[in-house]
Amino acid sequence: MPIFEFVLGLAALIFVHELGHFIAAKLLKVEVEEFGIGFPPRLVKLFERGGTEFTLNWIPLGGFVRPKGENDPTVAGGLAAASPWVRLGVLFAGPMTNILVGIILGVLLFYSLGNPVPNKVIIQEISPGSPAAESGLLPGDLFVSINGTPVDSIERLQTNTADNLGKPVTIVVRRGEELLTYTLVPRLNPPEGQGAMGVALTNPTQPVSLATASYRGAYAAFENVRGILLLPVRLLSGEAQPQEGRLVGYKGMFDIYQRIQSPLWFFMMISISLGIMNLLPIPALDGGRILLTLPELIIHRRVPAKFENAVHLVGFTLLLLLLIYINLQDFINPIQLP
Repeated sequence: MPIFEFVLGLAALIFVHELGHFIAAKLLKVEVEEFGIGFPPRLVKLFERGGTEFTLNWIPLGGFVRPKGENDPTVAGGLAAASPWVRLGVLFAGPMTNILVGIILGVLLFYSLGNPVPNKVIIQEISPGSPAAESGLLPGDLFVSINGTPVDSIERLQTNTADNLGKPVTIVVRRGEELLTYTLVPRLNPPEGQGAMGVALTNPTQPVSLATASYRGAYAAFENVRGILLLPVRLLSGEAQPQEGRLVGYKGMFDIYQRIQSPLWFFMMISISLGIMNLLPIPALDGGRILLTLPELIIHRRVPAKFENAVHLVGFTLLLLLLIYINLQDFINPIQLP
């Protein structure tokens, strides 16, 4: 049930974002009035602990944290009355939790995938009605040779296939403990999106250590962060196409989720993107609140609460309108996926 997995995964990422805010607030002695699972309206109050109400709400997409005195510096023990360092700690905690979760998902991804073995080639998928399907080849078959030439890379197999278009070729594969021989004719003009034989190729994998998976997962997360931050520069310089920078809503994300092969990879990217986007200096987001807190560290005077609240209110209204526009575009002008 892809839609169920998608909603559950997205809700979990929003939930851990709020959980980061909640844990930081508790550690920094900021009182929290409510921790909500899902978005209001409230369905039921689950329990109360440490002065915090834990509630279950009707809209099952993530959650929220309601610190005491979030926007009122006159409320003792509240967030707005805390020192700027405390407020920054609470504000940074949500996005950084998302980035940390993205790194963890990356580690799990590479640990589960293992290391590719580049000198071995297996069939990942076979197109119906293709020469490979008609010959009897199956997904999972390991290529041994083609016309007597050993297959030691995907590139070698593709080159030998291209040299024999329209001619019968003899292929030896290993299936379990058996060596099997097949004959097929690679197509001169295969259908769009298919190759001459009609197979999708990949390398088999071997297990990796947790240390190796940790390094590769952290590096993949770093590359995602770098890619997001450099995207505006690439768009302005013409290195990236405008569609690469298009924002997508829930439907657009679900369209991508249905096409991507690894849910771990998808949610790793979404988690990191959620963390980075929330750090942007946009009013109503964590980054906007951080931006309006920083002057206090330099001039030791805070931005007036009324002005700050007005800025966040306007920002939230504009952000809501933007989200509505983005989600409508997902239906009016659906993203084109390769």
